[in-house]
Amino acid sequence: MFDDRAGLAEPKLLALVEMMVLAAVSDGDFGDEEHAKVRTSVTNLTSARFDAPLVDEMIRGVVARSKEGSRQERLAVVREALGTPAACKVALELALGVMLADGVIRTSEREMIADMAEGLGIEGAQAADLVRSLSRS
Repeated sequence: MFDDRAGLAEPKLLALVEMMVLAAVSDGDFGDEEHAKVRTSVTNLTSARFDAPLVDEMIRGVVARSKEGSRQERLAVVREALGTPAACKVALELALGVMLADGVIRTSEREMIADMAEGLGIEGAQAADLVRSLSRS
């Protein structure tokens, strides 16, 4: 599991990574495109403070942690760690970016989008607008 002895991975960063991981595994497959998107997003979020092996270790740790409890429980933990509506919106945008990494949003991913929006306190219409906006990008 990710070793945070250096104190570099603040709870908000780990919450953002967890949102991306939850998005990635929502279709039952954490594919290469999705993994690459999560890695790139973490690198960008941290201004490249972590090298690729450390980012991969962080992702593996979050994948393991994401299996603890129900989806709703994990989303509640993420929402609490993020703390603000603005941070929750960023988390949803990052998650959507991961879902769109393979170019397709499957039915299971659509269900996850609805669950994520609800769990983060984001209105369904706002989530749908984000999907449309990111799909065009």
